[in-house]
Amino acid sequence: MANVKTLPNVQVLSRSRSAAQTLPSDAVLDALKMMLIGASLNEVLTSITRLIEAHSEGMLCSIFLLDEDGLHLRYGVAPNLPQAYQAATDGTCIGPNVGSCGAAAYLRQPVFVSDILSHPNWSNFRSVVLPSGLRAAWSTPIMSHDGKVLGTFCMYYREVRHPEAHDIQLIDYASRIAGIAIERDRARSALTLAFENVKKSEAQLRQIVDAIRQGIVILDPEGTILYANQWLLDYTGLRLEEAIAPNLRTRIFHPEDVARVQDERFDALSRGLPFENEQRALGKDGKYRWFLILYNPLRDEHGNVIRWYVTGTDIEDRKRAEQRVRNENLALREEIDRSSMYEAIVGSSEPIRSVISQIGKVAPTDSTVLISGETGTGKELIASAIHKRSKRSGRAFIRVNCAAIPPSLIASELFGHEKGAFTGATQRRVGRFEAADGGTIFLDEIGELSSEVQIALLRVLQEREFERVGSSQAISIDVRVLAATNRDLEAAVSAGTFRQDLFYRLNVFPIRVPSLRERKDDIPLLVEYLVERYAKRAGKKVSHIKKKTLDLLQAYDWPGNIRELQNVVERAVILCDGETFSVDDTWLPRKSNQLSGRQVSSTGVLADDKKEFAERERRAIEAALAECHGRVSGPQGAAAKLGIPHQTLASKIASLGIDKHRFKARLAKQS
Repeated sequence: MANVKTLPNVQVLSRSRSAAQTLPSDAVLDALKMMLIGASLNEVLTSITRLIEAHSEGMLCSIFLLDEDGLHLRYGVAPNLPQAYQAATDGTCIGPNVGSCGAAAYLRQPVFVSDILSHPNWSNFRSVVLPSGLRAAWSTPIMSHDGKVLGTFCMYYREVRHPEAHDIQLIDYASRIAGIAIERDRARSALTLAFENVKKSEAQLRQIVDAIRQGIVILDPEGTILYANQWLLDYTGLRLEEAIAPNLRTRIFHPEDVARVQDERFDALSRGLPFENEQRALGKDGKYRWFLILYNPLRDEHGNVIRWYVTGTDIEDRKRAEQRVRNENLALREEIDRSSMYEAIVGSSEPIRSVISQIGKVAPTDSTVLISGETGTGKELIASAIHKRSKRSGRAFIRVNCAAIPPSLIASELFGHEKGAFTGATQRRVGRFEAADGGTIFLDEIGELSSEVQIALLRVLQEREFERVGSSQAISIDVRVLAATNRDLEAAVSAGTFRQDLFYRLNVFPIRVPSLRERKDDIPLLVEYLVERYAKRAGKKVSHIKKKTLDLLQAYDWPGNIRELQNVVERAVILCDGETFSVDDTWLPRKSNQLSGRQVSSTGVLADDKKEFAERERRAIEAALAECHGRVSGPQGAAAKLGIPHQTLASKIASLGIDKHRFKARLAKQS
């Protein structure tokens, strides 16, 4: 039986032959030169096999390369092996008992088979080996520098043959040189692939950057331009070499902007922090457009700036919109001033524009107007604007706050009274309606009127006449009625506290004044206007308003609306020591925001709490009315007992639908 040797370490064998007898140095140098000049791997491996074959007569050589799956061997070169043999053994699976090469690759050590026909490793290949005439096969693994199997180097003989020390040395040299060639080729292929991937990635990145509809520029740490994307080139009409020239800034940016931001830009670049500015850039059409320029630094591992990435976003439309709003607001202010209104209606938001449009349409008529809105929204200002733009503007404009007048005196206040009409009426008095004859009367908080006065007011609206208290003589008048309320009159009608027919007479032309939280876009302009007004009154000069202050004011819900805003601004102006206007954060507790958040998360709980609170309030008011026999105002009235203004109590009685007259009826029954 043929002998097979597996050598874990070739160094254990003696080396009786000299290096010159094994592998000439000039031949090795030739192989290395082929690698250096960039010859293909096939050429280098073919040269190595032929070099070895020439060293021993009758020897045939092959080099297998391990497949990517790490399980199969593929022929790299085998210039003189029979083609039939190559075809049958190509793709051999490695294993401890698979021929010589399959076993060497698997065992990672040389495998020498002296007689192929008798060795069990070759039992599956005998039908192929016999026609080829091969008898001996000596194989050694080709290893990489880090110990990985790259393939195998094999020597074949046509006779039974045992390896000697110089044969082992020769195959070892050959495998080492082949390993160097294979590793070099793979490294070169990997490097080439890496470069190709980098180029491909760079090309894809550049395509993406060029497709972005923004100007993108890369700067060095000092601010010198290194790159400009295609969008910027298309916008400016410049070539790349022109775009990265040192004079680009002065060439495309507006001279005023270059001078304005020059020092700021230099300081910002030196600080190395992100910054921004707004500048006008010249397009290839010869026109300037506004751009928002954002600068962001790229740092190395030590924190040093190595690049600046700059983007330019077109904000021309935004700038034009801002200027248009400023112009429109200025025109509105001038128009209001020309109309001699008592205060300016400040704002340009859609809600306030709608109100102004309604004012312009209804003012020239004599129609009754019902102005609704929360407390502090400026309902009186709207009424004044309607009067000033009406054909009655040259006549009287009489204001009446129905909630500020005691219920017992409201009829006398509105319609007047005759001498002796009641205790204390020592002379005739002209009422507000008579005083407004030919002009306009403004009835604020009209929802607070008692049912008796509501009937009298209904007659004025229907018949254009009334009677003084204590008189039966009708007086005809020509008065336009403007009414305002912060209550839901429709709900009051449903509750029976406000006459339905009166509501329809008043609600000829309804105008709803938006709350300040519905027109928050107007807050910066309102603040500017109020600061200017109160600063002038206080003899101060306030020229700057902090952005943080405006953000704070816009974030607040303003339950007191413009009236609350006026108070906050006036207080801040009084406390202001310099030219910069600011507001203390603690003045705006944001209770409404907290409430809103709570309502979102627990609507049902809040609704129950509100109902319970209203019920407690109702019981307290009814108890006080019962104790005071239905009397609301005065030292012995329910308001004094509860410790609140009588106007407030009257409003709560109406909103809760309490019939105070039933408590007076109880007193009559008891007496």
